[in-house]
Amino acid sequence: MKIKSIKAYHVVQPFVDGPYRMSKGRVADCFDAVIVAITSDTGVTGWGEMAPLGNFYSAAFPAGTRAGVPEIAPHLIGHDPRGLAGIVRLMDTVFKGHPYVKAALDMACWDLAARAADVPLVAMLGGRESETAELYRVVTHGTVDQMAALAKRIVAEGYHRLQVKVGGNVGDDIERVSAVASAVPKGTVIFCDANAGWTPYQARQFADATRGIDYTFEQPCTTIEENMSVRRMLDKPMVLDESVTSLGEMLEIHRRGAADGLTLKISRLGGVTQTRLIRDVAVELGFMVTIEDTGGAEIDTAAMAHLSLSTPEERRLHAIAFHEWVTVRT
Repeated sequence: MKIKSIKAYHVVQPFVDGPYRMSKGRVADCFDAVIVAITSDTGVTGWGEMAPLGNFYSAAFPAGTRAGVPEIAPHLIGHDPRGLAGIVRLMDTVFKGHPYVKAALDMACWDLAARAADVPLVAMLGGRESETAELYRVVTHGTVDQMAALAKRIVAEGYHRLQVKVGGNVGDDIERVSAVASAVPKGTVIFCDANAGWTPYQARQFADATRGIDYTFEQPCTTIEENMSVRRMLDKPMVLDESVTSLGEMLEIHRRGAADGLTLKISRLGGVTQTRLIRDVAVELGFMVTIEDTGGAEIDTAAMAHLSLSTPEERRLHAIAFHEWVTVRT
């Protein structure tokens, strides 16, 4: 089997609930996605998707993906898409760095390989560990009343896990999280995600003032060292997200004991191949794991679902359904 053709599509995906807001005033109106279709000489097509959250969230930007995919694609023609490790090495050889550009191409090769074998992707990723994964929803930055009302609405829709966006003014965030915790039923799982928006000083202030609230702290600061300095005084679990950019960084987090859990983003890591590798090593090292991405619609959500359901249930934190965020269907 050989790759015969590669097509790429630009798809803007506006958010259902309007602008997405996070710490430091960062805001996005949509996912700006690139969708890739790779077709083999046997007529089988695999699909991949990559969608950055604006230009500010990850080391990725939409225009870079649109420019980079046509640079890589011609080098893949004639190669066997089922040789997944070889495809990754080839992309790294012809296009240095920029893993996000390669993510949709890698995802499409995995999809094509699974379709050619007539098995669900989850079977190729280690096998189905469970039938379902717990989903969380995001309580985006807003006023105290807005965030409390949104949290109540999400719980009323049947969700039991919330990721509350913090990372702004510490005093305001203390009020926001206190209001959200008071607005939802006892036992609701809460993650406080600063998206690396705080200094260690600010993160310690927040942690000290919210000791009475049951939550998991997610990526309060930028660097592993900064987060480690917060973790030393923390009496709650910590999850790192933006710090996990490679297998080497994940191993450094483990060596330093800097986190209890990890959030793995498919596009940040360069695709399904690297995400699966880092997931499997993280599980063996005892981390709790969430697998998601920087954004996307049904194609990307499907890849996240297959990776999530092939993660051992006792090591899986939760998942997210990004296709529910956007107004377009793919």
